[in-house]
Amino acid sequence: MTKKLYIETVGCQMNVLDSELVVASLRKQGYELTHDTGDADTILFNTCSVREHAEEKIYSALGRLKNAKQQNPNKIIGVIGCMAQNHQRTVFERAPYVDLVVGPGQLHQVPDLIDKIVAGGGQQLEVSLGRKDGSRTEIERSHESFDPLRDPTMRPTPFQAYVRIQIGCDKFCTYCIVPSVRGPEQSRHPADIIAEARQLADEGCKEITLLGQTVNSYRYREGDRTTRMSDLLYSLHEIDGLERIKFVTNYPKDMTDDLLAAVRDLPKACKYLHVPAQSGSNRMLQRMKRGYTIEDYREMHQRIREWLPEAAVTSDFIVGFSGETDEDFELSCELVRECRFKNSFIFKYSVRPGTKGADLYADDIPEETKRVRNNELLAIQNEICEADNQRFLGRQVPILVEGRSKAAERREETGEATQLVGRTMCDRIVVFDGNLRQVGQTLPISIYDANAHTLFGAVVTQHVGPELFSLTT
Repeated sequence: MTKKLYIETVGCQMNVLDSELVVASLRKQGYELTHDTGDADTILFNTCSVREHAEEKIYSALGRLKNAKQQNPNKIIGVIGCMAQNHQRTVFERAPYVDLVVGPGQLHQVPDLIDKIVAGGGQQLEVSLGRKDGSRTEIERSHESFDPLRDPTMRPTPFQAYVRIQIGCDKFCTYCIVPSVRGPEQSRHPADIIAEARQLADEGCKEITLLGQTVNSYRYREGDRTTRMSDLLYSLHEIDGLERIKFVTNYPKDMTDDLLAAVRDLPKACKYLHVPAQSGSNRMLQRMKRGYTIEDYREMHQRIREWLPEAAVTSDFIVGFSGETDEDFELSCELVRECRFKNSFIFKYSVRPGTKGADLYADDIPEETKRVRNNELLAIQNEICEADNQRFLGRQVPILVEGRSKAAERREETGEATQLVGRTMCDRIVVFDGNLRQVGQTLPISIYDANAHTLFGAVVTQHVGPELFSLTT
């Protein structure tokens, strides 16, 4: 009989990719996907540990399954990903009916671990070594991910895919749990990346997004040869069928001129760079252990503008980090006003046990202050977004059509004519009226309206005039 799998994914693009790979491996074992936990033989939660809220959301979801597990002891419940690596046996202690806890580096073992549980092997725990639990080589090996199996049905669209080029992180920002749960920074062999991208293109994928915790830190050394991020872009650009190449997330100190030149010179490279600042205050950056000053960030941003005047730059900011004063917060506001980011992802600081920030600094900013600062910075950013999007009015831009817009999905339209959504080469969201046959195409769209988050347009059509034919008998 066909087994049914329910999988729920929270967190970053890495987790989305990990879920695709896990599903692909389980399909080989005869599983099919279901959207109903009641029908599922196996339920997996692919988890995030970046913020406490994400973890508690998973524990709440597990709690709702307690009765289902009592009624059907053969139902397998698993927690995989970063929270599994972070909490390990604590998951079993808080939810004793969980069968499976697997870290990001062991996801390729999920099918075999499920078989062990079915065979009566009891609860299964597989996680990577901690950062101090062995030599660097041993720790790296325990965190190695797997990427060969893909499942197009798990992607947002069959025309877009993520490609991991790097795992782990060695930056050790004091607020961040990622170096602990994802392990040391490792870059994949360029030949493996290119082969995977070529396979995706052969399957009809038109856009790939290269993933890494600090993706522009990518370096692969083999003998006396070093492949840089820019070298990788030039190689990927040669793959027939690919139309667009993105990469996230970038680290400010590694935004080199050779990389900016590659983005400028390669037509397939999206003119879009996500470079988190996190704060506009040097005092906060030092406490966060970000490894650069705000002067460094401004210099990097100026170079981006010189190399890529039309590029969209986005950022991340943390408000309410330990010890943040009103003056520190105002410096972040000033940076947003100055850099005019396309958008910023703004987060209230959430202390993470196991980070240096949790050990060194008190979480001393009241929640209400964090909320007010979050809303104020978001309002500044939204005002900039709306003003800058007005520049696109009357312009024609090429859009890769991704599918129905959220508004169309909410209305549950079923006909051919519907509202579609796509993105520009600088990652701006565009909605327009079209039909489902256009999904996956790159179309010229004329922009006639805009708000802070969306451009509104219409498909540019070519008008054919009357033609005169001579008919002979």
